[in-house]
Amino acid sequence: MNALSITGLSKTYRGKKLQKVTALVGLDLEVAAGEVFGFLGPNGAGKSTTIKSVMGLIRPTAGAVKVYGVPATDPSSRSRIGYLPENPSFFDFMTAREYLTFVGVTCGMDRSVLHKESERVLGLLDLAQAADRPIRGYSKGMVQRLGLGQALVHDPDMYILDEPMSGLDPIGRALVKDIILDLKQRGKTVFFSTHITADVEAVCDRVGVIAKGVLEAVDSVDSILEKGILGYVIRFCSSDGSDGVKRVSREELDAAMRQLLESKAVIKSVEPERKDMESFFLSVVVRS
Repeated sequence: MNALSITGLSKTYRGKKLQKVTALVGLDLEVAAGEVFGFLGPNGAGKSTTIKSVMGLIRPTAGAVKVYGVPATDPSSRSRIGYLPENPSFFDFMTAREYLTFVGVTCGMDRSVLHKESERVLGLLDLAQAADRPIRGYSKGMVQRLGLGQALVHDPDMYILDEPMSGLDPIGRALVKDIILDLKQRGKTVFFSTHITADVEAVCDRVGVIAKGVLEAVDSVDSILEKGILGYVIRFCSSDGSDGVKRVSREELDAAMRQLLESKAVIKSVEPERKDMESFFLSVVVRS
């Protein structure tokens, strides 16, 4: 069973002067259990509308969403999800420790387990020292980390994260990426939206690109990077002891390697030169 199944999802809003605004058009997507899926798109592409439909926060104009086979319109579908909204906000008079306790109790966690998990999450997100301070005094990055913490504390099967790296400094982004990779190793499903292509390249199994409400492309990260290889850089030490560098196309690689080995050169490294995820993303968005 897929963790997430989206079929024919469309959403039209009424904008100013009752003008129709189409946010999603016939989106079809499946995310397997245990998969890390990156949902890429420019601002206003429909990422948050998709996520809000999955979470039952808005009703689509057409189509259906199922979470582990349960329709998203059924509140029980959320019991297996940890959710981080795009702009998390909290009861800011609470402390982080109090808020995680509130979330855990709401999710039906046993008090003894909740205390242990809250402390683990606070430490994991580097919030332990600020855990007893009111949230109103937190920086944007600390609020973002707490938002991730409330998604983690009840240890759900799937994580729906809307722009999880937003507002984080490089250290915070690295921390979140490590957490996502750990969830992947534990067999959890992660579906997260972003417009930062490097984050997708680092942690995702597959990526989907949405533009103007239309899902334009879905592919594995490995396949995208493999297709993007332009050539190779061979670094070697020649028979006279001098270092050398040779750039070859994909088609020339085998012949170049044979030539170097026949000349008694020692191959130090062979590195691909490739288009990265950003190039793939831009090519899809430009043609949409």
